[in-house]
Amino acid sequence: MKDGKNKGVGVLDEVGGVMRSMYIKMVPSYGNSFFFTIGIYLLELFMILAITGMVMLIFGPYWWDITPIGTFFRSVHLWAAEAFVTLMFIHLFVNFSTSAFKKKKLVWVVGSAMLFLVLLQFAFGIGIEGGLLSQWNLKAGSDLWNGMGLGFWINPMNVGAVVGWHVAIIPILLMGLMFLHYSLVKRKGLSKPYRNDIPYKMVYADHKQLYRRMVYVAIIVLLFAVIFSSPYIPPLTISKASLSNPQMTAITFLNEFNYSSHTAHYMDTIDPYTFNTRNAYVTVPYDAYLNIAGTKNHEAALSASPNESAYLNSAFAYFSGNGSISAGLNSTNPAISMASELTVMAEHGTYEDVLQGETMSGLNETYVIRFLADTGALGNEARVYGLRLSQFGMLMVGGPPWAIQYWLVPYNLLEVSTTNIPWWSDLENGSISLIAFLILMAFPFIPYLNELPDKLKMYKLFWNRFTVPEMRGKRTVGKTGKR
Repeated sequence: MKDGKNKGVGVLDEVGGVMRSMYIKMVPSYGNSFFFTIGIYLLELFMILAITGMVMLIFGPYWWDITPIGTFFRSVHLWAAEAFVTLMFIHLFVNFSTSAFKKKKLVWVVGSAMLFLVLLQFAFGIGIEGGLLSQWNLKAGSDLWNGMGLGFWINPMNVGAVVGWHVAIIPILLMGLMFLHYSLVKRKGLSKPYRNDIPYKMVYADHKQLYRRMVYVAIIVLLFAVIFSSPYIPPLTISKASLSNPQMTAITFLNEFNYSSHTAHYMDTIDPYTFNTRNAYVTVPYDAYLNIAGTKNHEAALSASPNESAYLNSAFAYFSGNGSISAGLNSTNPAISMASELTVMAEHGTYEDVLQGETMSGLNETYVIRFLADTGALGNEARVYGLRLSQFGMLMVGGPPWAIQYWLVPYNLLEVSTTNIPWWSDLENGSISLIAFLILMAFPFIPYLNELPDKLKMYKLFWNRFTVPEMRGKRTVGKTGKR
């Protein structure tokens, strides 16, 4: 038994030795303050996200959406993600204010790339949660990616692909960048003041204090998960939308048939938006309906009729006037009969099953979400829960006002301010966002602009008598701490 225990202790000692070898041992005297140790808390949160994410993947969406313990894990995952993004912005602001990029340009570039990936990771995470917010986020995200010309490679409404991005591709990229980022910092040490009027001396890093703060961070995340539990809003179904407003559903079928819906005349001709709406939303589901009901093929009669336009106009007028679906089943107008039959099919839930089957994957929700958006039901449901109609703007993680992704405010303002510009689209908004990130990454290399933090004396926010021991109560000069 003694040998076994000794072996166990030996293994722990070896693991501890490896961890201690990664420590940064000496830091400037202000380096033990919270603002200059954020990197380790980010690593801690990344581990919390990895562990809770793996547990959620093991048990699946029903578990994390419905069961109490699953909801708790989802809440911990959510608030760890919120804390991760928030601390990343604070970390960025500290390094920006102290002009740390002056001597560590590559560190800044790597960190900016990590921020971009983290924001994508957050958006994809909301997309696979499984509720109404996921549908809204997936629709908004797909419009953005498609508008930027990347819809062929990234279609958020294909949840199967989104899962791959969220649990594999982005985490692997992030881990690689995090390792590179930390290695560069460890090799060069914490950023030292570039100004002669900021005194400091090198001291030992206080790892015990660091561990205490890590415990506090974990406790805060757990408290938020308990007090502000991540809400689950059930997804909107075509059946629910049809039962709520059958006439609007019928009108949508007519719009899909005559190619007048939003999806049908989508301006960007990039997959997955090039599909034929008549075939996807009318012909294929209606054939399935005929196989079950065995009634007359009103779609074929409508398509073959020389009065197709007149029939469609009459049908639009009928349903716009709140015409009865049940009465429409026996109409002599084939357009009214066809739309009424499809609406009944939608109300019973079989329409969505057929539509989902067309994508050959239960995880590809492109057809379903696009149809819900065309009916207007998705937007109406979003308003109920406070979601803004401008894409990607002020997306909430659920009802309460505290649950706002504040970092999307600039994009939301961009969306709102350009709403009335006819030629302005997702392409322009996406391009501006991408350019902003490129400027952020290149900031250390841009003359004059990279002097802005120093000109504004922003370093005083983090190098002052509260954070630098050598500045407390005494007038000091020089980098060495000599008085």
